[in-house]
Amino acid sequence: MREFTFNTTPKLICKPGSMSELGEVIKPYGNRVLVVTDPGIIKLGLASEALSSLEKSGIELAVYSDVEADPREAIVLAATDAAKAHEADVIIGFGGGSSMDVAKLVALLALGKEKLDDIYGIEMIKGARLPLIQIPTTAGTGSEVTPISIITVGAETKKGVVSSKLLPDLAILDANLTLGLPPHVTAATGIDAMVHAIEAYTSKGANNNPVSATLGKEALRLLGSNLVTAVKDGSNVEARSNMLLGACLAGQAFANSPVAAVHALAYPIGGIFHVPHGLSNALVLAEVMRFNAPICADAYAELATIVFPDIDPDQGAQATCQEFIDRLADFSKDLGLETTLREVGVTEDDLDRLADAAMEQTRLLVNNPRDVSREDAYLIYKKVL
Repeated sequence: MREFTFNTTPKLICKPGSMSELGEVIKPYGNRVLVVTDPGIIKLGLASEALSSLEKSGIELAVYSDVEADPREAIVLAATDAAKAHEADVIIGFGGGSSMDVAKLVALLALGKEKLDDIYGIEMIKGARLPLIQIPTTAGTGSEVTPISIITVGAETKKGVVSSKLLPDLAILDANLTLGLPPHVTAATGIDAMVHAIEAYTSKGANNNPVSATLGKEALRLLGSNLVTAVKDGSNVEARSNMLLGACLAGQAFANSPVAAVHALAYPIGGIFHVPHGLSNALVLAEVMRFNAPICADAYAELATIVFPDIDPDQGAQATCQEFIDRLADFSKDLGLETTLREVGVTEDDLDRLADAAMEQTRLLVNNPRDVSREDAYLIYKKVL
């Protein structure tokens, strides 16, 4: 059997309504808590029950709520200063992937022993971090179980800090936090999670492994069978719970069998045009899969009937693969997502810039089952235009 390692968040709580118990859950980790979140979470009142529970339990609480989408280094450093000022001994990431990614770095940098510039890359972290708890409010990134933090450097370049030391101590999946998500956000984050599972399953990464493959399949089953319901009936707690768990399993999968060209081509769309990450992934998913199909037909065919049980596998791997890709493209459209780059402000004059930026994502491109040249990236973007 192929050798591999598998790391994940050591403890997971999956329970609707668990925010009312957060104070008691946190106590074993420390008593001075910094919650890292964004202004929208505070404005919508999504954190109210959690913050109330912490305060009632006697926790010394501070909140940093200025996290932005595609967070810049300045946000990470400001949140770190807030943690130091509060003398925090526990960090909670509360929100979407951006808040959780910032919280990971704050938990490390608040100790003051390492600098952000020194830890970009893979396993560059040398020291310890503060206890870290992650609470997702969207079913998409899976950041609550991944050792990755993505930060915007300069005007538009995304860099990653990848280290097993960033894996949180605890993840809490409370579906009640996702009940108010708008349909468009639900759809985009749901497709994002599906991309994680698909890319983990077909990754050329050296650590592609049977545990990730199994988790990826179950993630796709949960996501594929619940996403439409979650979009159309956002108050359905069962569907929301299944989406959160599916996104979490997909996160565990790609945290160990890393993502590839879909993400590599999506990052420049988000960084340059400020398109949400899930939508960026959805925009290029089908065309990247078409590009990979000559290599991945059998693997895509294996996943096809998990997502769309009515696809006939007896038609052969090639036809099943093609139908799967076509159905995924239609799926995004049916969910109300934009399906062309022009719809998010990209013009043909921007394609060279996007292709150049995509080729800088070597950490991701190396995992793609088929080698991607700059010309390949340009043509993929052009097909999506």
